[in-house]
Amino acid sequence: QAQQRCESCHSLFGEYYCSICHLFDCDKKQYHCAECGICRIGPKEDFFHCSKCNLCLNLSLRGKHKCIENVSRQDCPICLEDIHTSRVGAHVLPCGHLLHRTCYEDMLKEGYRCPLCMHSALDMTRYWRQLDDEVAQTPMPTEYQNMMVEILCNDCNARSTVQFHLLGMKCKNCESYNTAQDGRCRLPLEEQ
Repeated sequence: QAQQRCESCHSLFGEYYCSICHLFDCDKKQYHCAECGICRIGPKEDFFHCSKCNLCLNLSLRGKHKCIENVSRQDCPICLEDIHTSRVGAHVLPCGHLLHRTCYEDMLKEGYRCPLCMHSALDMTRYWRQLDDEVAQTPMPTEYQNMMVEILCNDCNARSTVQFHLLGMKCKNCESYNTAQDGRCRLPLEEQ
């Protein structure tokens, strides 16, 4: 019968033993989460189980994360490996999607957006203010100075018509530059 100690010699197989998962390991302050159905690295006091996300999350995220139903049952969009049973911790993005923590760190070397929904993966406010200064200091060529363009904001999903600029187009709603052109450039009505 599986158990923490040998029935004959009483040798310890592991400092941690789960009688449900039959997991033997050194002590990492593990605990078994009945809702997840697996053992998690703890300590248990630092985590809570979000029933909608169906995942154990750090207490610092309680009431501060966007729930997506069964989000942990999806594969990491970066490495395409399982998140729910991974030994690598999950990182919850502001949009609610999950990545492995290591995949998140690698992603930030290349970009700042969620690979699934394109929402900013971290607070970009300071960078947007720097971009404001660069846009203000970079005049557009004459043929583009009065061009207007329709944009879609990846952060707040608002649509707006703004002045075209090569460095970026700022959302009128949330002031993000995480936008995509959603139409052709056009001249203002008074110049058509």
